[in-house]
Amino acid sequence: MVTGAARGIGREIALQLTSAGAVVTALGRQGAALEELVAQGGAHSFVTADVTDQAAVNAAMREAAAHKPIDILIANAGAAESASFAKSDAALFQRMMDVNFMGVVHSIQAALPSMRERPFGRIVVIASTAGLKGYAYVSAYATVNAVCPGFTDTHLVAGSIDTIMKKTGRGRADAIAELTKHNPQGRLISPAEVAGTVLWLCGEGAGAITGQAIAVAGGEI
Repeated sequence: MVTGAARGIGREIALQLTSAGAVVTALGRQGAALEELVAQGGAHSFVTADVTDQAAVNAAMREAAAHKPIDILIANAGAAESASFAKSDAALFQRMMDVNFMGVVHSIQAALPSMRERPFGRIVVIASTAGLKGYAYVSAYATVNAVCPGFTDTHLVAGSIDTIMKKTGRGRADAIAELTKHNPQGRLISPAEVAGTVLWLCGEGAGAITGQAIAVAGGEI
């Protein structure tokens, strides 16, 4: 099960897992894009749900598990809104928590019953380099493997690039340079690079890797 699989990193993860022989169910809000992904052979089936809606996620997971038990969950769905701290109101914080935190919680809780029945399971959360440093007593935020991409060539980051261009009058190349200035490679990460890391974590060779935050960021500091 790959959440947020309609586009960007999630879509690439679904494609690579399918190519590696996994039976992939793609979950997301955009039914048409998910249907296209299945038609192109990038996933075997799809279910629609908003990860902020726990009941909808539970129903989607049950539907998927009825056909084949879920033993791998890639919790990829996420969102980002750009605003200064002073201009970020409570509603913005709540939206980000609902998607990026509770969306992961809902997905994991819904997938666990199928994994326990096996008993086998792999859970990989797609986070961000913004979440690499964890502390004691915050287990709710750091319980599973997290892949932390730097700025990646996705629709989400394209929105940030457009915002920089509109607010500064700078060209696209300059806007990308601003986002990647802390990346020694000076470029956006590709979704395929993130998906390749996920594929490794799902394989037998990563059995001893757990509770790790893995940066895919070109050496970003």
